[in-house]
Amino acid sequence: MYNDELPEPRYRGRPSSVKTLEKLGREQLSRHFFMRNFLYSEIGAFEGIPNIPDDPALAVRAGRALAQTLLEPLVETFGPIEVRSAYRSPEVNDFGNRNGLNCASIEANRASHIWDQRDAEGNLGACSSIVIPWFARKFEAGRDWKDLAWWMHDHLDYHAMTFFPTRAAFNLTWRENPERKISSWIGPTRTLLASGCEPNEPLAARQQGYADFPTFRGIRYPE
Repeated sequence: MYNDELPEPRYRGRPSSVKTLEKLGREQLSRHFFMRNFLYSEIGAFEGIPNIPDDPALAVRAGRALAQTLLEPLVETFGPIEVRSAYRSPEVNDFGNRNGLNCASIEANRASHIWDQRDAEGNLGACSSIVIPWFARKFEAGRDWKDLAWWMHDHLDYHAMTFFPTRAAFNLTWRENPERKISSWIGPTRTLLASGCEPNEPLAARQQGYADFPTFRGIRYPE
């Protein structure tokens, strides 16, 4: 397995220089993703708030699980994906929450956008906001977002998904002890699948909805 080739991250506290931050950015999380891919924040850039983990080793561990378990299968199925938002430092998240910038509370985002803090139950987790260009074009032409939601439900070991109206972007979360829940801000459907529930759509109907999707992990990149 590819993840066996990646060494355990070793850090002592938050990066305190450009050199140590560069080192963190160079951490490879999976075949196609590095930590630097997930550290950019519009809030942080515009407001001058560092978007840097307090516990880099924990953030890397969570990010590797997200990248290897969820993002790599997307890339190997649909080709390149766009990371819209990912890691948030507590400071960035708190500013966004207090100023109405589409950030949930710190408590809600632990083991989600805040990768280096476990949630109240002690779970490790990581979230990233994703756009799949292949599907975005179809969505803007009228394709139902639920086709992609059910495809991911049937193929990925996710914790949570939340879909948004712009280009069918979605939050995709990996977490220990996953709940497998799906929500949306598109149209009237706020909860497509509640935690602990089974889909109302039978498997055959779900598969028919995404029958034209590319083969799962069908893209073969050079070794």
